[in-house]
Amino acid sequence: MVLRNLFLFLLIGFVSVSCSKENENDKTVVTSSQGEGVKIQTWQSSKGAKVMFVHAPQLPMIDIRLVFNAGSARDKTQPGIAQLTNTMLSQSAGQWSTDDIAERFEEVGARFSTSALRDMAIISLRSLTDKKLLAQAIETFKVVVSQPAFKPNEVKRQKAQQLIAIQNQLQSPGSIASKAFYAAIFKGHPYAQPTIGTKDIVSAISIDGLKEFYKRYYVANNLTIAIVGDVDQKQADALVEDITAGLTSGKAAEKLPELVMPEKAQKIHKEYASTQTHILVGQPGMKRGDDDYYSLYVGNHILGGSGFGSRIMQEIREKRGLAYSSYSYFAPMLGVGPFIMGLQTRNENTQQALDILDKLLREFIDQGPTAEELTHSKKNITGGFPLRIDSNKDITEYLAVIGFYNLPLDYLSTFNDKVNAVTVDMIKDAFKRRIHPDKLITVTVGKANKK
Repeated sequence: MVLRNLFLFLLIGFVSVSCSKENENDKTVVTSSQGEGVKIQTWQSSKGAKVMFVHAPQLPMIDIRLVFNAGSARDKTQPGIAQLTNTMLSQSAGQWSTDDIAERFEEVGARFSTSALRDMAIISLRSLTDKKLLAQAIETFKVVVSQPAFKPNEVKRQKAQQLIAIQNQLQSPGSIASKAFYAAIFKGHPYAQPTIGTKDIVSAISIDGLKEFYKRYYVANNLTIAIVGDVDQKQADALVEDITAGLTSGKAAEKLPELVMPEKAQKIHKEYASTQTHILVGQPGMKRGDDDYYSLYVGNHILGGSGFGSRIMQEIREKRGLAYSSYSYFAPMLGVGPFIMGLQTRNENTQQALDILDKLLREFIDQGPTAEELTHSKKNITGGFPLRIDSNKDITEYLAVIGFYNLPLDYLSTFNDKVNAVTVDMIKDAFKRRIHPDKLITVTVGKANKK
C-alpha cells in the first residue's frame, strides 16, 4: 500500500526531469522520467481515452481510477442527474444484480467506489494483481462501467435515497450556506447548481434521461484513466483496452461557459434557529493550471490555509476565541473555482468576525506576507507535501487530476521547486489582481442578532 520512500524521493529528492516518446503496442507513449527509475507514462487508448500510468511493483496491487468529464457542471436543466447517473453504475449491470456486483468484488478482495463532483464523475477499483483475482475484478469493473442496467426498481430506490440526502441538507446550516454561496458567486454558470440536485428535479428525472446522460458523457473521448500498481506498461495498456472495450468513442464534453465575475459586493443572510452562525465569504478565484496558482496557493497558506499558523486562525481563534475553526482556501476547477474564507461563531459575534476577516484580507492584499511568514510557509508546504501522496491510492488520485486538468507531467516532481520560487512580491501582485474585497459575496446562516 505504502510507497513512502519511493515517492519521497520522487517529490523532494529528484535529480532531473526529462520527457521522451516511445512507441509501444503501436501507441505513442510519452514518458516523464523523474529521478532514478520513476516514470509517469501517458498515452491514448484506441478509443480515445487518456491514460496516466505509474509502474509500482513494490506490492502486488493495482489502483485504477476512471474520471469522466461528467460532473454536475453537465447537469444543465436537471440538477442532480450527474450524481444519480454515477450512483446507478453499481446498481445492477449486465446480467448482474446489485448484490451480485458487490459479491463479485468481495470474493476477490477488490474495492470499488463511485462519486460525482462538479467537474468529474469517478469510478475507482483497487485489486490484487494475482492473475485469477484481477481477472474477475476487471471483468466486473468493465461491465459496471459499460453496461449499467438502470432498472426501474433500482432507480426508484436510489432516487429516494438522494431525496433523503437533499432533505437532510435543508436541515444543515453548513449545507445551506454552501448552496447559497455557490449560487451567488456562480450565478448563471453551471457551477451554481447543487451537485446533489433539488427535490423537484430529482423526483422528475426519468430512466430515459439517465440513459441519455450516460450515453453522452460516459464515452472514451471524455475519459481519463489513472493506473498505479504492479503491472508493466503493456499490461496496463491491455487492461485499458479491456475496460473501455464496451464504451463508444463519443465526443469530449463541451467547453464550460466563461464565468461573469461579480460586479459588486453582496450580503445574503439565511435565518436558522441556532446559537451559532455559519459564515462564508469569497468570490471566484482561479482555474486549474492558472499561471498564478503557486503564488495564490502559498499566499493563502499564510492567510488562512495552514491551520493554527495562519493569520485568520491566529486572529479569530487564538487572540479572540471567536471560533473553534476558521480558514481560507482556493478550489481551482476546469472553470474558475471559488476563493473561500469561512468560520462558525456565536450569533452575537458575527459582525465582529466579519470585520476581522475583511481587515485581514485587505491588509494581506496591500502588504503581503512578511519574509519570515513566507519562509516558514514554504518549509511547511514542501516538508508536508510528500505525506499527502505516500500511497498508491494517493498517487492514482494525483495522476487522475494531472490528466483530467491537463497539468504538466512533471507536476509532482517540480511542485516543491515552484513553491520555493514564490516571492513576497509575486504573492502581493497575484492577490491584488485576483481578489477584490469590494466585490466579495458574504453568506451568513444563523439567528440574526437584533441588537
